[in-house]
Amino acid sequence: MGETTEDRSTAAPSGFPPGLHHAFLFGLFNALSYQIVLSSPIILYAKSLGASATVLGVIAGMMPFLVIFQIPAASYIPRIGFKRFVLGGWSIRVVFIFAMALLAWSEPLLDARNRLALLLFLLFGFNLSRGISSCAWLPWIAALVPAQFRGAYLTRDAFMNNLGSLGSFLFAAWVLGGQPRAGQFALLFLFSAVTGAISLAFLKRIPDAAVPDEPRGSRGSVPWLEMMRYAPFARLLRVVVGWSVAYGGVTAFTVAFLKSSAGMSEGKILLISAAMFLGGMASLWLLGSRFDRVGSKPVLAAACAGWVAVMTGWVALAGGLVQASVLNVLVLQALMGLLAAMVNMANARLAMAIAPAMARNHFLAIYSVVGNVTLGLSPIGWGILIDAYGLRAPQVLGVEWNRFTVFFAATAVAFGVMLALSRQLEEPKAATLEELLRELLIESPQRFWLRLWPR
Repeated sequence: MGETTEDRSTAAPSGFPPGLHHAFLFGLFNALSYQIVLSSPIILYAKSLGASATVLGVIAGMMPFLVIFQIPAASYIPRIGFKRFVLGGWSIRVVFIFAMALLAWSEPLLDARNRLALLLFLLFGFNLSRGISSCAWLPWIAALVPAQFRGAYLTRDAFMNNLGSLGSFLFAAWVLGGQPRAGQFALLFLFSAVTGAISLAFLKRIPDAAVPDEPRGSRGSVPWLEMMRYAPFARLLRVVVGWSVAYGGVTAFTVAFLKSSAGMSEGKILLISAAMFLGGMASLWLLGSRFDRVGSKPVLAAACAGWVAVMTGWVALAGGLVQASVLNVLVLQALMGLLAAMVNMANARLAMAIAPAMARNHFLAIYSVVGNVTLGLSPIGWGILIDAYGLRAPQVLGVEWNRFTVFFAATAVAFGVMLALSRQLEEPKAATLEELLRELLIESPQRFWLRLWPR
């Protein structure tokens, strides 16, 4: 039987270096591990220990803020090498997760206040080791994967990460149940630690790559400001900042809306949130190998336009125009996962393409730090807006403009600004947005589904 077009879009390109499949398996088990420590489960555990809203905000913002340590850490990559640098940091992370499992089992020995203090200490160590060691990951992939296959790599990597995240959320929902106790959280953290340890076995098998020569001179002589002013890179940074501002509060405040306004339980919200990862997995089916043909710029533009439409859908739900049913929310969550994967892949691919090989470590460190620090500040700003608006809910043109309606409308505007910024990006070989839409809707095998659409 001959190979179909869809088969070719999902098969691994022959240009991948031997052994790269270990990177995909690492991504799978890494996602199974980190989602427990960096998302809803750790928030639920901290809340069970009596954490205030301020402490929960510190926990949520700790990961993106500590990425700032990539800036000084980038100078040490040539001395240590990509593989040793990442492996060292990830190994330390796993140790901290095992310690969290022991902490959860220490309920008979320590009161809640002391356990919360120790949890913050362990999370700081976890996120610090992650923030330092992650600066070598993107440069390692950029050096390992040929430029013409980076889009193919990123789509497959996103699929495996979303598959692992989906499994992690489903496992967490099953373990925690309705009223979780300390032992259930301990089991969850143990699962995170074990899957993290398994991910290290695959990380060790990823082929290493030579670190490109860096400009000579002391670490203090790195021209950070000049790098940020490099025109193509500066335009990308503006898009990254726009993305972080627009997306920064979406996940947290959609959950808050579902809990406070839609009245959904924690378990149902966790299961519904898992739909985001199904949407992220669909990015491989949607883009496949065509990502490298069309480039990052049209993918970003299409994703931004999609985000405007999705946030308009949330406005309709919050404003009472459409019922916040499970089906409607599932559709929006799946689309959010797909669009978030598209933006993250397009940004990462363009960053690797723009960063000059000689100073790639430092360029990609700036890219990560700018995006993550903004991502940490963004929810604070959106939270201030929501709290300042209060409980007002005037009716305008049949729409109830409550605090969540205002938030979703404001993020829709922010995504519109990001769409305008993405049109200014420099990518000489990129297709236009119109060409991408023609590829997806007319020329691709997915046009079959359009024939089924009611007319």
